This record gives sequence, C-alpha cells and structure tokens, in this order.
Amino acid sequence: MNTFGQNFRVTTFGESHGVATGVVIDGCPPGFQISTDKIQAFLDKRRPGQSELVTPRKEADKVQILSGVFEGKTLGTPVCLLIQNTSMISSDYEELKEVFRPGHADRGYYEKYGIRDHRGGGRSSGRETAARVAAGAVARCYLENEGIIINGILSSVHGETTREGIEKAIIKARDEGDSVGGVVSLVVSGCPPGLGDPVFGKLDAMIAFAMMGIGGVKAVEIGSGVKASAMTGSEHNDQMSAQGYLSNNAGGILGGISTGQDIIVRLSIKPTPSIQTPQHTIDLAGNDRVISVKGRHDPCIAVRVVPVAEAMMALVLMDALLEMRKIMPDCGQEP
Repeated sequence: MNTFGQNFRVTTFGESHGVATGVVIDGCPPGFQISTDKIQAFLDKRRPGQSELVTPRKEADKVQILSGVFEGKTLGTPVCLLIQNTSMISSDYEELKEVFRPGHADRGYYEKYGIRDHRGGGRSSGRETAARVAAGAVARCYLENEGIIINGILSSVHGETTREGIEKAIIKARDEGDSVGGVVSLVVSGCPPGLGDPVFGKLDAMIAFAMMGIGGVKAVEIGSGVKASAMTGSEHNDQMSAQGYLSNNAGGILGGISTGQDIIVRLSIKPTPSIQTPQHTIDLAGNDRVISVKGRHDPCIAVRVVPVAEAMMALVLMDALLEMRKIMPDCGQEP
C-alpha cells in the first residue's frame, strides 16, 4: 500500500535508483501558504551526504511543486511534489542481483511479487522517505499555523546518550564495516484535546501504525511506554487538579484521544542491515552464499530517521485534526 491517511491522503512513488521520487497529496485544505523554501528546509534535515555520520551519497533533494499551489497558497486540489534522483551508482549493486541481503526486504519483495529492483533496494529503500518528509512539510506548515509544534531528537545510539558518545559509536561502527541502532524521541506541543477516534481510530494507534511504517523501526513507545508494566496504578495514573494534569505518563493520549498535554513518543531503530562485514545468505537458486555489502550506506539510519518520524507525526495529526473538524469545526482554534 502506497497511500497513507483518510482526510489528508498521501501517496508516494519512486525507487532508490529511479528517475525521481515524489508524492501526491489529496485533501490538502485550501488557502494556506506553502513554498519550495519551506518544504526544502525540512528536506535538508534528512538529506544524505551532510556529515561523516551518514551515507556519503550526495543528493541535493531539491523539491519541485508541480501542482496544487498558486501564488504561494494551496488551492485545495492535489499537491504534487517531485524530487529528482541525481547521484545513483547502480553498479554498486550489480553483484547483489542474484543474492538476498540479510536484514533487508529483498527476499520478502521477491517472494511476494516474483520480481525486485536490486538497485539500492528499490521501493524498500530509505530513499522513499524523502517523499514522506516533503508531504510532512506541507502538513507541518498547516499545523504550525494552528500552534502545533513537532520536535524530534536522536536521544541515544548503541546505548550512548551524549553527543560525543553517539558520534564515537557511529564512527567506530562505520570504520569496522558494521552499523549501530538508536532511539529517536518526539515531543509534540500545542496539540488540542480531542484528537483521535475510539475504538479503532485511536490517536496512539494511528501514531504507532505510522511510526512502524518507517523502515528500521522495531518498537514504538508512547508516554511511559514499556516502563508502565513495572509501575502501579497509583504511580502511572496522571492525576488532575484545577491547574491541570499532575504528570504525563500517558504521553498526552488517554483512551485514544489527545489530552492537550505534550505527546511523547520514542522509536527504537535497528542497525543498518547493509554492512561490509561478511554475512551468510542465499541466492535466487537457494544456494548458500557469503556477501559483503558495498555501496554508500548510513552506519546508523537512526540519524536520518528523525525528520522522517517528525513528518509521519505531522501526517497523523493533520489527518486527525481534519477528522475532528468534521464534527467540531472550531477544534484547535482560538475562541
């Protein structure tokens, strides 16, 4: 499935080594300001080749607005955004044409479709997330006008939590031909109460669905997360006073509905599966093989997951806000 959302519907397209990647947004409200510069600012946060901590693949990731915007404002018609691929080296993947990479979607795609694009993983590549970030940028421009602010950070890598420790862990893994995982933390401030729909449209369920749809994410925690299982009810319950909630173990969502508190989410992300360390695998004929994956890969994909996670959060909140306004047109707006 390549479409996300019910009200703010996002359809991404393109492959890692194709001509371009992009997105079509349907259901975008009319009349709010958007520009290539605003979208580009978010894409630049995800862009590869910016430091020694990420893949050396150099992509400008310059976005083009093909439709849906006139004189700097959305028209209410489909918005199409295009990002050209300019730095492909498909020959890096020629030796993988007949071999499945451990930890990748290669074998799953082949078994499902009977064909796959071996060049950088094709559609399963992290390259696809550029389109998500572009769509998320449009949603964020709208949400920020409503006072809803999304911030993400890389909070740990391979158990390290300081900037120096994180950088050392990533560089060490890269130099050894290996990779490391990490944790991305998100905080949403300014979200109005009332977003989310019980029973099967719970906001936390939608957030978990969106975040698990990001390649490499293996677990999603909201609020106190897994620590809740070791707490008592009196410890975990967010008690209330006339001044508001006294804690936020729920992470800003109760009963699947936003409370108006900060929404707190953490993502656990696996190590990049493309590594130079020799690994056992099989080829298309089922023969045992040993491979060392060449090419330009992130030694820690968690670094560039931050803007992707922010974008997916924006898409969820945008969709939920538009849904809420079907029954409460003034939701989130100042009286």
